Amino acid sequence: MFRAVGPMLEIARIQSEINRLFDNLLELEEAPGEGSRAWIPNADISEGPEHLAVQVELPGVTLAELTLSVDGGNIIIRGAKKAPLADGVVRRTHLGERAFGGFERIISLTAPINTHKAAATLRDGLLIILFPKVDNRRGGEVRIPVTEG
Repeated sequence: MFRAVGPMLEIARIQSEINRLFDNLLELEEAPGEGSRAWIPNADISEGPEHLAVQVELPGVTLAELTLSVDGGNIIIRGAKKAPLADGVVRRTHLGERAFGGFERIISLTAPINTHKAAATLRDGLLIILFPKVDNRRGGEVRIPVTEG
């Protein structure tokens, strides 16, 4: 019985990655030549008995460059990761895999949550958002303050 869990988790991971890749392609098509969506951060969603937790990797993103809100059942994360400042020395790049620039990530939530009592922290490049679970949910965008630490 435990053997089925491993393959199912792997299938879910692959499906999530495929969805993320399609989201990237759709966003690039929607805004040709626009640098506002240079990359899309990875996210994990987990659920406990009383909370829904969303973790989003945001390496190099500062609190000043980040906005977080909820609209209906969607978490909306927007921000920018600035490229490191040049030190005045002309360099030749041999490998450039890191993405910089603006991003927007919209994550749909299906569990009923209390958006008004959400708490979010940004620490070491990881955004953690905790939503208390409730019986019902209401619509309307709600801003969530993000603290450092």
